[in-house]
Amino acid sequence: MHLSSAHDAHPRTPGEEQFALAAELLALLGDRTRLTLLHALTAGEADVTTLTEACGAARPAVSQHLARLRLAGLVDTRKAGRRVIYSLRDGHLRRLVDEALNVADHRLSDRPPHD
Repeated sequence: MHLSSAHDAHPRTPGEEQFALAAELLALLGDRTRLTLLHALTAGEADVTTLTEACGAARPAVSQHLARLRLAGLVDTRKAGRRVIYSLRDGHLRRLVDEALNVADHRLSDRPPHD
């Protein structure tokens, strides 16, 4: 399984703090609803109503997931009137979500056909 080219590799051996933060990030991405929300935000900013439609979860659950992502520093918010608009904090997260989904695509395409 190839995730990125060698020139994209981390330039040094990560320390304990980097491993801890990376594990926390991957744990947040390990939730299907949060991953769906982050993927929806790769297309651009959106409000809770749009994100609720995108992931098909109940609005209160979506709001709770978005709060966790915001507290973790993965998404930014801004006010537009009474609405709160969410966006990804940076391109690194967009690439991480894309890579996770690419790995899933490859694993699904490598499965033997079912009888």
